[in-house]
Amino acid sequence: MISVQNVSKAFGPKKLFEDVDVTFAPGNRYGLTGPNGAGKTTFMKILAGDEDADTGNVLRPRKLGILRQDHFKYEDNRVLDVVLMGNEPLWAAMSEKEALLAKPEISDEDGTRLAELEGVIGEEDGYSAESDAATLLTGLGIDEPWHDQPMRALTGGYKLRVLLAQALFGHPQGLLLDEPTNHLDIDSIRWLESFLRAYEGVLITISHDRHFLNAICTHIADIDYETIITYTGGYDAMVRQKGQVRSRVESENAEKKKKILQLQEFVARFHAGTRASQVQSRIRAMDKLKLEDMKRSNIAAPFIKFEQKAPSGKQTVTIEGISKAYGGNEVIQPFSGLITRGEKICVIGKNGVGKTTLVKMLAGEVQPDQGHVKWGHQAQVGYLPQDQQGVIRPGTTAFGWLREMEDKLTNEEISGLLGRMLFSGEERMKPTATLSGGETVRLLMAKLMLFKDNVLILDEPTNHLDLQSIAALSEGLQRYEGTVIVVTHDQELIREVGSRIWALHRGEPVMDFPGTFDEFVEKHPDLASAHQ
Repeated sequence: MISVQNVSKAFGPKKLFEDVDVTFAPGNRYGLTGPNGAGKTTFMKILAGDEDADTGNVLRPRKLGILRQDHFKYEDNRVLDVVLMGNEPLWAAMSEKEALLAKPEISDEDGTRLAELEGVIGEEDGYSAESDAATLLTGLGIDEPWHDQPMRALTGGYKLRVLLAQALFGHPQGLLLDEPTNHLDIDSIRWLESFLRAYEGVLITISHDRHFLNAICTHIADIDYETIITYTGGYDAMVRQKGQVRSRVESENAEKKKKILQLQEFVARFHAGTRASQVQSRIRAMDKLKLEDMKRSNIAAPFIKFEQKAPSGKQTVTIEGISKAYGGNEVIQPFSGLITRGEKICVIGKNGVGKTTLVKMLAGEVQPDQGHVKWGHQAQVGYLPQDQQGVIRPGTTAFGWLREMEDKLTNEEISGLLGRMLFSGEERMKPTATLSGGETVRLLMAKLMLFKDNVLILDEPTNHLDLQSIAALSEGLQRYEGTVIVVTHDQELIREVGSRIWALHRGEPVMDFPGTFDEFVEKHPDLASAHQ
């Protein structure tokens, strides 16, 4: 059990949460949700003991598994050892035992201590520890040959997988996982979902993956209204319940206001007359009709609506045998295809298989080694790159940058567009050099909405977006009548938007599947795992 008692936290005048009392019970799996800036990571750090609350305290279990993002901490340690470090008592006992056995002579005192250490190792399942750690690593996609390698031999994404295995290792009574699906392919995510559903302790996780939250969570702990409200079920269930609760309170408050107005009119008419007792009765009735307090919600979703100035021709783009290699490594084998107006193509595959290279060739950002990309009649392409560094000019403001993009709109029209993308009030004048990742993506989407292109090429557009913004993006793409090519790992977005799948796998040609992701999974279940 993890118990939070009267916890408050603020940064300057911004209050994240106040006097929070919440208990996270064993056997339950909680998704911690809230928009960017709501305080999810801060709250997680308070739960972990890495950051102090302004007031209150937290009761934690003895063994707590925590996913930390310090993936350069263990560069010289063996991968398997990093996982074993997740069980601190076991690792300390094993390390001390090794040091004692390395001594040239072992005293009677050392022998007694070794016996004590053997007891600790036995209690902590130390004799199966390496096998258990190897099982975790394999499940997370790190094959056995890497287990004895130093951490520095792994790429950043795989180092994070090792740190996730470290958090899961040693039968912790509680798990705190911040974005555990980052850098995982679908196969590893499914393995993690299965592991967590069987986990018997208390789990608290932050994730921007709606599919993951719906798959594993028994409860959602939502940071809003300066507190934490717990809902039963997954993320979608929370959204429904939250909307129903707010609608009910708003409806009840409206009825109370109407009744209070009627009572006030009666009192005003007869306060000086002969109906004094009835007036006093009405005043007492008004005192009882207290409106339920509704703090302003900090959850806000952008309104994303992509439009076209004019549709493209029916044959939007013809791809003729394009390929690309870097240093002798053929990233994209010769690929041909025809995209017709209104198709929505989702490009899927593991990191590093060439998804970005493929869409860059379509967007004209990279020239193919051979072949051609021929855009059809009146095709106008809007492109959102994965790496946005330098795309937005520094030295101006969000408003000023959009103003530079289009000088035919009025200031009010630009302000309205920025407001729809959550740049309200003073935030419209925020310097572009200080924009967060999420703000940068939203501003670039505002530009796409402004230009009204009939083809959108989006490379990992959900990076840096919160759950509300991802849902709004999905809805915007579903309603868009133009053509979409989107690179994404977000399973819900793929399911909701995609009408055609391009699946990439290292060393193989692009697989062009004419159907939805669910149809792709049904027809190619093994490939679906291998391609994400």
